[in-house]
Amino acid sequence: MKTNNKTSERGGFGSRIGFILAAAGSAVGLGNIWRFPYLAAKYGGGIFLLVYLIFAITFGFALMLTEIAIGRKTGKSVIGAYKAVDKRFSPLGLLAAVIPALILPYYCVIGGWVLKYMSVFITESGESIPFFSNFISHFTQPTIFFIIFLLLTSVAVFLGVEKGIEKVSEFLMPVLLLLIVAMSVYTLTLDGAGEGLKYYLLPNLNDFTPAKFLQTIAAACGQLFYSMSIAMGIMVTYGSYMRKEDSLEGSVRQIEIFDTAVAILAGMIIVPAVFIFSNGDSTSINAGPGLMFNTLPKVFATMPAGQFIGTAFFILVTLAALTSSISLMETVTAVVIEKFGFSRTKSCIIVIFVTFILGMLSVLGYSAWSDIKLFGMQILDFFDFITNNIMMPVLAFLTCILIGYVVKIKYIEEEVMLGEKRFRSKLLYNVMIKFICPVCMLMILITPFVTDI
Repeated sequence: MKTNNKTSERGGFGSRIGFILAAAGSAVGLGNIWRFPYLAAKYGGGIFLLVYLIFAITFGFALMLTEIAIGRKTGKSVIGAYKAVDKRFSPLGLLAAVIPALILPYYCVIGGWVLKYMSVFITESGESIPFFSNFISHFTQPTIFFIIFLLLTSVAVFLGVEKGIEKVSEFLMPVLLLLIVAMSVYTLTLDGAGEGLKYYLLPNLNDFTPAKFLQTIAAACGQLFYSMSIAMGIMVTYGSYMRKEDSLEGSVRQIEIFDTAVAILAGMIIVPAVFIFSNGDSTSINAGPGLMFNTLPKVFATMPAGQFIGTAFFILVTLAALTSSISLMETVTAVVIEKFGFSRTKSCIIVIFVTFILGMLSVLGYSAWSDIKLFGMQILDFFDFITNNIMMPVLAFLTCILIGYVVKIKYIEEEVMLGEKRFRSKLLYNVMIKFICPVCMLMILITPFVTDI
């Protein structure tokens, strides 16, 4: 028997596997396939992987469990959820609504870039593809691909939670997993892949100072936000659609495993491939954000079956970007439905319109408005910085304070215990929420202002 206490407009997930795949789809995005590999290469390979894994099963688990539990316990979107937990913390709900509303527009712009690359690899070998800066400096094509990606995202949200998001996730996530496993296996069969795999997996202690280790901790901690959709309001929203009879603790662990596996497998595709075709050139491997749009296309253009592999890779990235953008749009749409009482269709149209307007700022920021800088940053980079480096850590920090010291751990424990004999990770959760997570949040907040990570 379903026990969703949702309104007909908000809806709910029809099965546990549907919830897990949708939440995992939200977590598996550009952060896993694009950002994780270059951070691993930059911060000591195996050292970064080890630190990240430790954080994922402790810090990441605690924050994700908290957000999903808040959503399921209250049955509301982020604004109503935080108010229901404690009225004094109502502003956290507004912050949790603003974050996805700011991220969705520029995320769809980047999704449009990925669609462009996919289309080029489908139609040609990719030899002429190192055109990224030239492409984004124009207005028409980036706008067209941005709109296409935004409309693709909106389809699942229009259809609702069970018939749209759940069904799309049940189809896209297995396809994504098959693609990433197949591509990682292929990459490891290439000559010289072993050395690239060592570079990726084995700890690199060269020039690894205590300061570098602290930067690695901050980078791994910050990556959890990108990789696990934490502090974006998404998990609170998806939690509000979760059935009461489904295991909360077990579901979070499964989402974690799925998300982390995809991130590690993405690294096994990218790092060895770039290592091989750059002859071990560390500057190519540590190309940072340009790795996916500048370095990888050149690699695919020179490797065996490069057009096919490049096409498969950008299909993979497109699927990952879509599942994440769907969750961002759903979070904002849920707020509009609950706050104003509009229908899902009307709410979606409003969100699409606002997203288009804000997204065009990012498109123009690389073309007609390229000379305009906000605190020395391009418009898209500015939105990315304030959401990921300031707003999200602040939201996560204050959520830890709310649960750890105001309403206390028992508030979450009661929800976790529904249908369960015991809260297996209670001690770990207690320590994380009350002590470790707040410290990590402060570290993430401070690090960008004292050092370049």
